[in-house]
Amino acid sequence: MRFDLHVHTRLSPCSRLSLEVILENARGRGLDGVCLTDHDTMAAARLVREGVQDNGLCLLVGLEYATTDGDLLLFGPFEGLAPGLPAREVISLAAALGGAAVAAHPFRSWRPAGPGILGHEGLCAVEVENGRNTPEENAAAARFAASRGLAPVAGSDAHSLEELGTRPVAIEGTVQCRADLVAALLAGRCTPVPRLEARRASDGCGRAMSFF
Repeated sequence: MRFDLHVHTRLSPCSRLSLEVILENARGRGLDGVCLTDHDTMAAARLVREGVQDNGLCLLVGLEYATTDGDLLLFGPFEGLAPGLPAREVISLAAALGGAAVAAHPFRSWRPAGPGILGHEGLCAVEVENGRNTPEENAAAARFAASRGLAPVAGSDAHSLEELGTRPVAIEGTVQCRADLVAALLAGRCTPVPRLEARRASDGCGRAMSFF
């Protein structure tokens, strides 16, 4: 299954991507699943029905959590998580709650990850392909993940429709709920893959459309 694990909706002040646009366009952009990871909130879970949608898209809710040591992508039961906790505490809590903590864009020049994230034994994966990173920043993340034997993942970090699906990850097995995704991440059943070629379809007036 091809997932975009890092997508921001309008619940993140910096994003202009609506839930409706994600649901309407994700499948056409080659995705089987999308994880909503708004900044420090899982409020999207109150607005959508998680799981497989009528169009076959698996829609899940996580969050991008800010710490003084950098950012984490969290997947699991984190609705009640207080903001501003130290990275080490959050990663330890993720393991205790049966969730997964992923280092988000750890080598980005303006928001790097510190030792509280990169040195924690509970970290399960590293975002080695981020759609808003430079190639050098992504390459540094990939080298770190390989050196530590951590699972590599990818995410578009989408804040607009144009970015959605640009950095997919292939997940081995079927994902229909948060628990399925967490199990796949903890087991390392995930591989960054090139995005699909633009799918072409009719716009209803006989004209061909390219999604990206």
